[in-house]
Amino acid sequence: MTQLQYVPFISAIEHGFWSELNTKKLDELKLDDRELSLTGTYVNDSQVGVPAHINFSYQSFDAKHKPHDFCYYGNIRNTNTIEEFKGMDFNNVLKLAGQKIWSNIKNGAALSNLDLLNYFYVVTFADLKKYRYSYWFSFPAFTPTVSVVSRSGVSNIFSDVELDKIAEISKNKVACFLNKDFSAITEPRSFFDSDNYLIVADPSTNDEHPGWPLRNLLTLVAFHIQTTTKLNVICRRDIKLSGRESIKNSLSLVVNVEPLSNKTDMPKVVGWERNSKGKLSSKFVDLSTSMDPAKISESSVNLNLKLMRWRLLPELDLDAIQKVRVLVLGSGTLGCSVARCLLGWGVKKITMLDNGKVSYSNPVRQSLFNFEDCEKPKAETAAEKLRLINPGVDAKGVTLSIPMPGHPVAELELEKVKQDIDTLENLIDEADAVFLLTDTRESRWLPTLMCSAKYKICINSALGFDTYLVMRHGIREKTDKLDSPVIGAEVIPGSQLGCYFCNDVVAPGDSTKDRTLDQMCTVTRPGNAYIAGALAVELLVSILQHPLKGRAPAHIDISDTKGDSCLGRIPHQIRGFLAQFSCVHPSCHAFNKCTACCKDVIDKFRCDKYNFLLEVFNTADYLEHVSGLHDMISNTDLDDIWEFDSDSD
Repeated sequence: MTQLQYVPFISAIEHGFWSELNTKKLDELKLDDRELSLTGTYVNDSQVGVPAHINFSYQSFDAKHKPHDFCYYGNIRNTNTIEEFKGMDFNNVLKLAGQKIWSNIKNGAALSNLDLLNYFYVVTFADLKKYRYSYWFSFPAFTPTVSVVSRSGVSNIFSDVELDKIAEISKNKVACFLNKDFSAITEPRSFFDSDNYLIVADPSTNDEHPGWPLRNLLTLVAFHIQTTTKLNVICRRDIKLSGRESIKNSLSLVVNVEPLSNKTDMPKVVGWERNSKGKLSSKFVDLSTSMDPAKISESSVNLNLKLMRWRLLPELDLDAIQKVRVLVLGSGTLGCSVARCLLGWGVKKITMLDNGKVSYSNPVRQSLFNFEDCEKPKAETAAEKLRLINPGVDAKGVTLSIPMPGHPVAELELEKVKQDIDTLENLIDEADAVFLLTDTRESRWLPTLMCSAKYKICINSALGFDTYLVMRHGIREKTDKLDSPVIGAEVIPGSQLGCYFCNDVVAPGDSTKDRTLDQMCTVTRPGNAYIAGALAVELLVSILQHPLKGRAPAHIDISDTKGDSCLGRIPHQIRGFLAQFSCVHPSCHAFNKCTACCKDVIDKFRCDKYNFLLEVFNTADYLEHVSGLHDMISNTDLDDIWEFDSDSD
């Protein structure tokens, strides 16, 4: 009699499995190399000649998923480095995995639950940057002494009625014990007392050799018997005949099983999967060429961000950053810098707005453009370049002239200006955060007013020759009252912070009138915009990490990095001076007569939008009257101001 041989499993791994492992590594495991639960599946109805595959997909990580196929339960350990993977003591790994099965055999658990005999263990290393994976599966199995008495197709032994009965009682079961009359054995230990049947769902299609799951089942039998026992085994293999399921393709075995000589110590365990060359060695898969480049780009962006949470900032809320909808007003030097930095943080929704075209002087200073873009619309071109950099970003360009105070509207332009107002308002409605990066002061007035009226996060940045300003506007809702400034206050609530215009005592007007070329252009040190743009984005990111978001308070002293945000305290303003390579962080209280964010101006905008705005555009001092600036200045005794003693306390 010959010794029984078994057909080993071959792992079949879908791409989704590796994608899910990437996600687990980045979001859950990070630097932790603890074991995770995993489920593999196999079938017993493969076509003849098909290897005995055990399948793994993205659902293998989901403990709640209930597959229709037969299950193998196990664990996966992902190492942090390729050196750790290669240096693994794989003999010990297999021994420990086998010990789990052996313990369930010894304590009787496996006799009551035959699924416990089907266990695997896999060690992996995932190179998340190159999408290359090293792995080695083990399907631990023991080596009972089993000889074959006879083998045959079941159709040669059993009648159709008997086969139907066997099929019905063993349906969807990994294995089961049956009496001689093919009824179920309710007390598993009685199976060993007489000449009964062991039924196993068999993944093998070989005419002579059963699949791997039978091996541990026979070890279970060898553990419980006292003398050599003849055993009937039906390796169930399903097929469809005339549209109905049948087990006529199954293999019937009669075997002699020797009892284990030592029932205390674990017997020899085998089970490491062989590679494609038939050697006992790990496998390797390179998915870099088969993955969608856009998906690779998106995954790579997320990789750099998620690595921050491994050691440095575990509490960093990346979803809040990636889901924020950003409107960038101005697609020039600052706008390009801000947009690029937003991409770096993984922001997915960016709308660029500008009314100009790319000039020949722009590409050297504005990082989204090159020479071929000259004479193209700035906003649309900037959005297109963002999509080229990261195909996963939803970037849109809008060409629009923002109506401005001090720039009168002619009768023929009236409808066009109203359309521009509505378009700008709709864009701000759709955004969560707005960057004000336009060239002139007055072009920032209407967006500032709209953001104040709609409680939007608003970040303002402006450049001088060697200076820059980055600031956030306060957000006051209808129920908030504007308090009087408190001298010596250490903290200003977010609802009390001023806007870009709160320090002005005159309304914004036409700043381009009577200006020479150097005064009309943004003449600034080239590095200035990159610094200011980066700080503007970092300010937004810090705001999004704060529990109060745009209503986060501003601390006068921001040297203490401890704050409600994981990124530290959030300033109101950052004013930088390249000549000294320094910056300061002033905070100012909102001005109750501000021409852009005071209550009277906002109420006028809400109640009579078009008429109010047209009056602002056409009448130079109208805003000063609405806000109360005119009356304040009229009632101020200038002599008292000039007589103020600057040396006094």
